[in-house]
Amino acid sequence: MVRFKSGQMSDKPHMSIRQFSLYTAWGALFLAFAPAFAQPLGLPEVLEAARNNLDVRLAQQEVLATRADILAANHAPLPVLSAKAAAGEQIGFSNNALTSQRRIDKSVGLDWTWERGDKRALRTQAAKSQAAAAQAEVTEVLVLQQLAAKDAFFDLLAAQERVAHVQAMAQSAKQLAATAQKRLVAGDLSAQDVARVEIEAQRAQADAQNAQLEQQRAALALAQITGRQIRSEPVTQWRVQPQWPASAMPNLGAGEEAWLDARGDVQAAKQRVLAAQAWMENAQALKKIDPVLGLSLDTAANASNRLMELRLQFPLQTGYAYEGEMGRAIAQHAQALEALEKVRLAAQGEWLGLQQDLANAATRLQGYETLILPRARKVAEQAELAYSKGAIPLVDLLDARRTLRASLLEALSVQTEYAKAATAWQLRSRPATALAATN
Repeated sequence: MVRFKSGQMSDKPHMSIRQFSLYTAWGALFLAFAPAFAQPLGLPEVLEAARNNLDVRLAQQEVLATRADILAANHAPLPVLSAKAAAGEQIGFSNNALTSQRRIDKSVGLDWTWERGDKRALRTQAAKSQAAAAQAEVTEVLVLQQLAAKDAFFDLLAAQERVAHVQAMAQSAKQLAATAQKRLVAGDLSAQDVARVEIEAQRAQADAQNAQLEQQRAALALAQITGRQIRSEPVTQWRVQPQWPASAMPNLGAGEEAWLDARGDVQAAKQRVLAAQAWMENAQALKKIDPVLGLSLDTAANASNRLMELRLQFPLQTGYAYEGEMGRAIAQHAQALEALEKVRLAAQGEWLGLQQDLANAATRLQGYETLILPRARKVAEQAELAYSKGAIPLVDLLDARRTLRASLLEALSVQTEYAKAATAWQLRSRPATALAATN
């Protein structure tokens, strides 16, 4: 028989805060190392998959296309071979008689355009700059995909641990509701308090179901970014390793200019400026006339002699001196310079934003780890003890549990923000590593 005295159950069947913390830890460990999978996904594995996803492969194909443009640009105008045959009938008198004779005249010619003004070299330089820009874009796309992949990884990790927290809370609320029913039968608890406890248990169960749904969505997002190349098991059942960065303020250091110059998008914008410069010079070189040199060999029928012909043709620049091409090239060069300035400003803003996000996240995480969470646990433990001795009403216990629940979930959210900021800083501050991964 369970006996009650002064609002206290002799065997205290409801879950204490220490039991709750232990249950949460074991739940997180179970979710991280579920028996359905030999080993959960790690962050390096996810980043490696992001280096080879569809967006990166598309960018690499663009590099191949621009390299082919170099071959298309780096050649002289092709010579033109021409051949003709003229058939006719020659009529005359021979021995006072009208005679006719069929004749065929043949001619073979070769024409070649002589490019002047370094048009070929400028055209090739523009193509090379475009290829270099495409290669730099691969580096930028790779970093962006890794940034997106690490966000999805930590979102899934946070959802995974949120499920463990919420399920532990739901289990604790369920046990408290069962205890409340026994106390109601014993006359030690009012029906209103029992209803309040049951409502909390139902809300906790709904939160657990919602947390599981969010975990499945996070797994789908991770699968989409990585191209679903990592595992063969169902995507919604993916698990990740709990690899949280250490909560310490990293050395942000200096070197902003060097960092900006090494960024893939800045490098690509610079190469596009060089390409626009080459196209502008090429448009100006159009004023230099390209003559067409020709040579032909003519053969007349029934004749032993041959006729060689040399030709020289000049296009006449009358009424138009390529003002349209030059105007467009100048405008595109100015546009490329503006695009470079825009990219640099955006990169500088990202540099400052990364520093601020990392510093703020580190400060908030340290506050939760050293102040908020210890106090919330202590308050919950004191409330558990006081309620077990009948010193506080049920509403105070529920309020303490809500405070602990909110603190745990907020701390998890802050930890996720810090992990994203710290990993983003590492990926962005070491572009050479990302560049090496593409080669």
